[in-house]
Amino acid sequence: MDIVLVYPSFPFWRAEVSRLALYLGDVEFENRHPSRDEFRAAKSDGSLPFGQMPIMIVDGETIAQTGAIARFCGKLSGLYPADALAAAKVDQLIDAATDITTKVSPTMRIQDEAAKMAARRALAEDTLPTWFGYLEALLPEGDDAFFVGDNMSIADLAIWRLMGWFTGGFLDGIPATVVEAFPRLMAHSERVGSHPKVSQWMKENYD
Repeated sequence: MDIVLVYPSFPFWRAEVSRLALYLGDVEFENRHPSRDEFRAAKSDGSLPFGQMPIMIVDGETIAQTGAIARFCGKLSGLYPADALAAAKVDQLIDAATDITTKVSPTMRIQDEAAKMAARRALAEDTLPTWFGYLEALLPEGDDAFFVGDNMSIADLAIWRLMGWFTGGFLDGIPATVVEAFPRLMAHSERVGSHPKVSQWMKENYD
């Protein structure tokens, strides 16, 4: 099977969850990073089913949408449950990560700097703490807990990189400390990030 994942070279959860799933599962794939010009060209020539990335190309067939790609990669790598109920629990976390992202995305299009910072402040003070609370409530108790079952899944990878988006200082106006009020969520992110192969992936690709 020939697999190509297409997304810029940035560790954003939408693509990183699938990249890492394949890497952790020792599934061979091409990690393709398009330039801005290549992205614009792909939007114009119809290569992107919904006009956005990530996309995945499998034996010449293009698949879009973060959740669909993540589940496919999770199934190949053993990071997506076979049990239907457990799979639904994983899906709800992928969907929650999407919901949180869509809360932030509109602020990226605000041209007026003062208005943008006001919108980001509202996110940091109200919206994000509410959603982070939802996530922490879904995380089982325990120092070695994962979101679903006893082992790491694509849900853990997604939430780990989602938290990295906020704590990494990538979003002006949203303090990197925004997650600190949720210690179990922070501990979960530390646990996933310190996994030997996860750590190796990050060093090889982003250090």
